[in-house]
Amino acid sequence: MAELLLIGHDESPAQFVPLVALGLATILGVSILVAPAAMSLKLLQLLMLAFLASGIVGIGLHIQGNEEFELEMYPSLSGLELLSKTLTGATPVLAPGSMSLLGAVGLVFTYRHPLLRRNGVATSEEAQS
Repeated sequence: MAELLLIGHDESPAQFVPLVALGLATILGVSILVAPAAMSLKLLQLLMLAFLASGIVGIGLHIQGNEEFELEMYPSLSGLELLSKTLTGATPVLAPGSMSLLGAVGLVFTYRHPLLRRNGVATSEEAQS
């Protein structure tokens, strides 16, 4: 989140999405540390799914932005040359993938969490593992 703020990732509404998501995750993570609850973990799981989606959408937005920039600079670009310049453009295309990675880590953290067991009793599958 600090890096996004430092690079000025707040110029459009779409750029606020990762900032808001990271802020919510921080607040939710601290609340889970202070007072663990099943509802908080379920909310974290939903937020982590949103992280996964935002990473994928972000990659698409970065590609689109780079392509528009390259075509403004060099209107005659096309084909592999345009693709190459788009993928290596000013905006790092794969950077939003870190949101998806954070989402995956969050989902792994909450997977089969003890607070999410029904009635606090392990199922037969959980008891065997």
